[in-house]
Amino acid sequence: MKLSKFRFLPSFAAIALFAVVTQWSMTQPLSAQTEDAIESTEGAEADAAVADKSLIDMFKNGGWAMYPLTLLSISAFGLIVYNFMAIKPSEILQPSVLPEIDTALQAMDIEKARSICDENPAASTNIIHAGLVRVDLNRYNPEQVKEAVEEASAEELAGPFVLINYLSVIGSLAPMVGLLGTVSGMVKAFNVIGAEGAANAQALAGNISEALITTASGMIVGIPAMFFFFFFKNKYGKITSRVARVVGDLQFTLSTAISNR
Repeated sequence: MKLSKFRFLPSFAAIALFAVVTQWSMTQPLSAQTEDAIESTEGAEADAAVADKSLIDMFKNGGWAMYPLTLLSISAFGLIVYNFMAIKPSEILQPSVLPEIDTALQAMDIEKARSICDENPAASTNIIHAGLVRVDLNRYNPEQVKEAVEEASAEELAGPFVLINYLSVIGSLAPMVGLLGTVSGMVKAFNVIGAEGAANAQALAGNISEALITTASGMIVGIPAMFFFFFFKNKYGKITSRVARVVGDLQFTLSTAISNR
C-alpha cells in the first residue's frame, strides 16, 4: 500500500492548533448571568466568585477524570480534522487521471497505465496498479486480474476506515470515563457524609461538583465523536462504492480491448 509521507501531517497540525486554543481559552473567565436579584452582600460575593471561575478552575474541580478526557478530546479533534481532509473523492479516486488510464487501456498500453498509477498514488490507482501487474496480453486471464483487484481493495480501503473507527472508540470511551469520574465524586461525597455528616456543605458540594463536571465533559467529548463517526462512515461508504465501479469499468475496458484486437 503506497502512502504519502505527509499523510498524517494535517492531524498533527490540528492537534497543535487545538492545544494552543485550549490553553488560551482556559485563561479566559467564564461569563455568568445572575437569574435572581441579589438580596444580600454574601449572595453577591458568591455570585462574583462563580462569575470569575475560569475553565481551568472547572478542569481542576473535575478531578482526575479530566486528564484522560482531555486526551480523548484532543485525539477526537485531530481525527475529525484529518478525516475532513482525507475522506474526499479527490484524495481517494484521483478522478483527474482516470481518463488517462482508460485511454491507455483502450490502446492496451499496460506500461503507460502502470506508470500513471505510480505517479498518482491513491487508493483507486493502487488497486488498478495491482490488477495491471497480473495482466499478460498474450495469455490474458480476467480471473487473475479480478483476484488481484479484490486483494488490493481489501488492503487499500481498510486503512482509512481504521481512523474513522477510532472516533467510535473515543465516542464510547469518553462517556464511560466521565461516568467513572462521577462514581468517584459520589463516593467521596458519601465519605464526607459518613465522616462529618451533612454539616460540611462545602466539601460535599465540591465532590458533587466533581461528579457532575466529569459527566458533562464525557458527554461533550463523546457526542461529537459519535456524530462524526457516522458522518465519515457514510461518506466513506459512498466513495468506496464509486471506487468499485470505477475499477470495474476499467477492467471492462481492458477486457473489451483485448477481445477486439
